[in-house]
Amino acid sequence: MEAAGRFGMADTETTRRLIAEFWAAMQANDWAAAAALFADDYVLHWPQSGERIHGAANFVAINRAYPAAGRWRFTVERLVVEGEQAVTDVIVTDGAVTGRAITFTLVRDGRIAGQVEYWPDPFEALAWRAAWVERSSRQSDASST
Repeated sequence: MEAAGRFGMADTETTRRLIAEFWAAMQANDWAAAAALFADDYVLHWPQSGERIHGAANFVAINRAYPAAGRWRFTVERLVVEGEQAVTDVIVTDGAVTGRAITFTLVRDGRIAGQVEYWPDPFEALAWRAAWVERSSRQSDASST
């Protein structure tokens, strides 16, 4: 995989391919293959719970230990890439629970150096806004914007 474009930064297409490979490994529930794409000093940050996962081994262990109801399925709704940075909007389900992950990824030297991931919870639309809004699917209408 070509690791760098100008100024030693990953180019957009290289980053896009790396992120696609990461989500394909996640879809296969192959946590080790996903983690093999990480830099040695990889950190995943979950700001909502105040947790940081350091390193590939911890990433693999936490995914293997998660009490899922079945195989995880990942649907990438949107991928935005610029140079060494990417943002993905992914629908995640184990068949019983469905969530959404917004993941900001930094690529360095052709490896995933770090991720910041948000898991937003859906909420009911407030009645006072009804005159100005159109109701949409909670899962994803982002691709139409």
